Amino acid sequence: MPMKGRFPIRRTLQYLSQGSVVFKDTVKVMTVNYNTSGELGEGARRFVFFNIPQIQYKNPWVQIMMFKNMTPTPFLRFYLDSGEQVLVDVEAKSNKEIMEHIRKILGKTEETLRQEELERQQRFHPANFGPPKYCLRECMCQVEGQVPCPSLVPLPKEMTGKYKASLRASAQD
Repeated sequence: MPMKGRFPIRRTLQYLSQGSVVFKDTVKVMTVNYNTSGELGEGARRFVFFNIPQIQYKNPWVQIMMFKNMTPTPFLRFYLDSGEQVLVDVEAKSNKEIMEHIRKILGKTEETLRQEELERQQRFHPANFGPPKYCLRECMCQVEGQVPCPSLVPLPKEMTGKYKASLRASAQD
């Protein structure tokens, strides 16, 4: 992607992955109400410009809607899956303060993120086999270079136990 436009660094993968807010699973929708002018809404404008892309990258399951110039004071509203609404006043706050406040009230803790990452690594470890809910592969035959499942492709006669037993029996006769 060409580096054109206002602050093209915002579209780089490195910048997007630096976001620190990963919402809890209960957050479904986030609305941002802000004004394009005025001294008290400067932090909200910078939040929308710099931090919303990071939040979208880290939380792809959360719907984010922006409302410009529809309210006298900037605020954020979060809709939870239980039907609750959380209202956050962002008037006269900087974008960093807004991010910290959101992370405290609706973000996952560092311990939870670490635990989820550990579970994800254990699940997708290539040495684990089992049901797809828990493991990456169901059977050893799904590993490249291994003998395919006998249920899908018949084994060569030399590899079957019946053939070996019949050879032994004929050699004894």
